[in-house]
Amino acid sequence: MSSHNVTPTNTPETDAHALKRAVFKLGTNIVTLDSGALDLDTIRDLVNQIAIAWKSGIEVVIVSSGAVGAGMDTLLPDNTGKMPKHRLHSVTVRQAAAAIGQVNLIALYKRLFSEHNIEVAQALVSRSVLRQRLGYLNVRDTIEMLLQARVIPIVNENDVVAVEELVGIVYGDNDRLSAMLANALDANLLLLLGEMNGLHTSDPHKNPHAEIIPEVTEITDQIRKTATGPHDQRGSGGMISKLEAADVTMRSGIDMVIADGHIDDVITRLLKGERIGTLFRAKNAPSRSRKRWILTGRTESRGTLTIDNGAVRAIRDNGYSLLPAGVTHVNGDFHRGDIVTVQSIHGESIAWGISNYSSKDVELAKGRSSRELPSLLENYFGMEIIHRDNMALG
Repeated sequence: MSSHNVTPTNTPETDAHALKRAVFKLGTNIVTLDSGALDLDTIRDLVNQIAIAWKSGIEVVIVSSGAVGAGMDTLLPDNTGKMPKHRLHSVTVRQAAAAIGQVNLIALYKRLFSEHNIEVAQALVSRSVLRQRLGYLNVRDTIEMLLQARVIPIVNENDVVAVEELVGIVYGDNDRLSAMLANALDANLLLLLGEMNGLHTSDPHKNPHAEIIPEVTEITDQIRKTATGPHDQRGSGGMISKLEAADVTMRSGIDMVIADGHIDDVITRLLKGERIGTLFRAKNAPSRSRKRWILTGRTESRGTLTIDNGAVRAIRDNGYSLLPAGVTHVNGDFHRGDIVTVQSIHGESIAWGISNYSSKDVELAKGRSSRELPSLLENYFGMEIIHRDNMALG
């Protein structure tokens, strides 16, 4: 098991005594039935457990999937009579279903939490908003205000206007959104609850002898090879998306747990320190706010800058900015202000940062002295391609 970077410790830092703020992500396969309708019994059970955590003093944010399924029956009551089956998975149909289902979903949460005298609020957020510095701050400030008011925010991707999750461009099922929010809110723990009971040595749906990996301290290439996509049509994430979420949280100083949401009292038991599922242990201390934001957006990097060995040493060992002289190759189409990946000539990710220049400008400037930039470029924004204050190391 050592090849999987598993640590045999039995004391994960998900102890309720140390935990101040947690993000609970409830996946599609937990909150809906096979038909797509909301699973009222499971949601009620999870709400009861979250209410216990909230009353113990833990600040709680919920990221809930299920809006599309919750609205589909209203939009297509017989599931066949209103339009051809091939349109059931069209983006427009799913957006319309989400618009209906979001109302049903929040109404259910409001009713169930009111039984515990807990107020809830709905927050529809798109990942594109969190990629923008101002949007990131606005979302964070709003949710902070709700938490101060002892209100539980219930967050979902704004599927009516944001299509990334619906069409599966990268991955969906709110995994990335939950990681970005946990980062933005300085959470201590992200708990992903779905039908998967953790990360396994291979796909458990294909290999009955696959073993669960109880703890991961580093996401290596070998770990990534164990990951698979969703095995059915209900969820849109799969283990691949969860590893990407873990990569964000671990780099941001946040523990993350993947567990089966159908396990009895799973939330209560985890918060008491019981080992369930797979713990992805944070490997970094929490970063400053700006660098946390950069790490939040790193999975949606708009391009890649390859740098020479001297630039790698300057950035990694000395904390210097990235200058044009060190850039050897430019990949991707990005603009000034976009987050880009910085990698070595061997393909190792060194850092992520906010580019001062567009990809076209960097292509012109690569390998040149900073002194040449004012005369070389139409618009001059400084001697650095990426300033060290706008860079987070990998």
